[in-house]
Amino acid sequence: MTRDDLIGMIGEQTPACGPARDALIAGGDFVVWEGLTPADQHAGVFRRRLRRSERRGHVFEGLAASVDIFQQAGDELLRAGCIEPVDKSPVFMIFLDSTATAVVACYRMRRPTTPQTTADAPE
Repeated sequence: MTRDDLIGMIGEQTPACGPARDALIAGGDFVVWEGLTPADQHAGVFRRRLRRSERRGHVFEGLAASVDIFQQAGDELLRAGCIEPVDKSPVFMIFLDSTATAVVACYRMRRPTTPQTTADAPE
């Protein structure tokens, strides 16, 4: 698979897809790993990650939409990969169909823009 192939496969599956496509166009690196995992297994893992991240104030752009896509896909086998932007900002996780001919979902972790307070913080 070439960079242009992957750029052509990324549509608007999740809110992170546009920025992922832009990262590739700007020269970001990508890898698609061997191995297949059922979508519903991804749904369980990433649903828990989403809940934990929300409690910690992290934002996963496109993760909620990806979890919905995984749930709907059921036992469909997916191939995972990532896109690393040139500016070394957080990577995008991408999920393709089993033949690596279509992007199914994509997400990206973004750090919180405001400081988080905790119960231990002085007032």
